[in-house]
Amino acid sequence: MTLLPGGLKSLPRNVWVTTLTSFLTDISSEMITNLIPLYLANVLGVSTAVIGLIEGIAETTSSLLKAFSGWLSDKVRGRKWLTVSGYALSSFSKPFLYFVTSWTGVLAVRFADRAGKGIRTSPRDALIAGSIDERHRGIAFGLHRAGDTAGAVIGLLIALLVVLATQSQALDLSRETFQKLVLIGIIPAFLAVVVLTIGAKEVPFKARAASVRLNFAALNSDFKFFLLVAAIFTLGNSSDGFLVLRAQERGLSVAGVLGMLITFNVIYAIFSSPLGALSDRIGRKRLIIGGWLVYSLLYLGFAVAHTAWQIWMIYALYGFYYAAVEGTAKALVADLIPEEQRGTAYGFYNATLGLMALPASLVAGILWQGVGSWAGFGPSAPFIAGAVLSLIASGMLALRWRNQRI
Repeated sequence: MTLLPGGLKSLPRNVWVTTLTSFLTDISSEMITNLIPLYLANVLGVSTAVIGLIEGIAETTSSLLKAFSGWLSDKVRGRKWLTVSGYALSSFSKPFLYFVTSWTGVLAVRFADRAGKGIRTSPRDALIAGSIDERHRGIAFGLHRAGDTAGAVIGLLIALLVVLATQSQALDLSRETFQKLVLIGIIPAFLAVVVLTIGAKEVPFKARAASVRLNFAALNSDFKFFLLVAAIFTLGNSSDGFLVLRAQERGLSVAGVLGMLITFNVIYAIFSSPLGALSDRIGRKRLIIGGWLVYSLLYLGFAVAHTAWQIWMIYALYGFYYAAVEGTAKALVADLIPEEQRGTAYGFYNATLGLMALPASLVAGILWQGVGSWAGFGPSAPFIAGAVLSLIASGMLALRWRNQRI
């Protein structure tokens, strides 16, 4: 499979710098964020409905800022410093998790962390897209996702070692273990900000600042349709924290949950670049539809799984879905939108996904707890809903673009 004339080494500097930044950030984030649902449930005694509310509010905060920051990066013709400021805010918020003793405290930290993500994501994606030609966007975004996920693997391995050293095979997470992970996670978080500040270079583009408006109507119909379909899919894609809770509910210990997450992220990291490159060859649409169909099958699997090893196996396969779709969808946005509107488009795209996260996670938490005497409501219900919405979204995308190669 041909990537670039000089292979991966020929990818521009900004792609490598943003990849390294995401690698370091995910070392920090993944050793902490994946355990927050367990911390809330095991240590603070919070219900799944409240957990869903926290995750939903955090992602909605991020989503609103993604739209504004993407537009602002077009307006000021600058991607780098918005990206740096977003990573910095997230890094400065993480240490406060050491001190929180209530779910409102967790919410406040998650709010600040996701605000940082909201500020950085759209300008960063536009920075990557503007640094490479359209023929190789798939591999560029795929490499970025691979670096991000490789960092997740390292972070989860560190978390696993800390858990094994402090509480062995305990089913519940302890406060002391969580606090140790927060302290360790501060280091790579701040290194990421330094790397991006020193290493990234601004990419100039042709749009005049005065011509750039936060105008959804000016974006083309293909992009708007993809946004609609992505919103429907995301409505059934609740926080992955519910998958962690499902694994524990099926009998996995804290160490087992971390092992499951490591397996997922190894698969995600290995296949992100090859599948991103594949989208350059066969078209983004086909890969996204295929990934959503796989997602539907996997969520049905999460719904019917009875044992811990079944959850582990399905979660490992879940890594293929992420590898196929996450970077490919972002590359598709760049394909559909001209350069001068790209930051704005990424803002609307990322904002839409984030806005859907609030109802998705809140409803998932309510369904998990059960509603009245309805049969089928309970831990399986959120995953059945996600599978159905994924089928609807993939069908809509296939019908709209059945005669196009995108």
